Amino acid sequence: MATIPSFFYNRRANNIFDPVSAFDVWDPLKDFPFTSPNSLMSRENSAFVNTRIDWKETPEAHVFEADLPGPKKEEVKVEIEDDRVLQISGERNVEKEDKNDTWHRVERSSGKFLRRFRLPENAKMDQVKASMENGVLTVTVPKEEIKKPEVKAIEISS
Repeated sequence: MATIPSFFYNRRANNIFDPVSAFDVWDPLKDFPFTSPNSLMSRENSAFVNTRIDWKETPEAHVFEADLPGPKKEEVKVEIEDDRVLQISGERNVEKEDKNDTWHRVERSSGKFLRRFRLPENAKMDQVKASMENGVLTVTVPKEEIKKPEVKAIEISS
């Protein structure tokens, strides 16, 4: 026991021979600012990072699916910029804090989020559709059919 540094166990433990009472679960991230419930800036950055979006291409369209638990569809914006950029943004509201509450862990993100995707040339920018169901935003961008160049055989004369 003496070789284990003191930060690995609960300093309040008074019986070093009892392995259960001597150890507490050590959380190496406990004192970092992004885990503190009062660190709003870190929570906003966390929300930005944690907005997960899948982009798949089907024969008919580009489909984006974003996990957005919490915000209502009115709080989410889907925009297309002139230079073929799809932008998904919004805000997850911070839960009201009661001064009598004791927070043990804050893992749910809150704050603003923004993701941008440059769409390919075959995207039909004027036919984009978006829907939101059960916390999943689905944005469908139809594709233009790319015509393959016609190949015409030319007979070679002698």
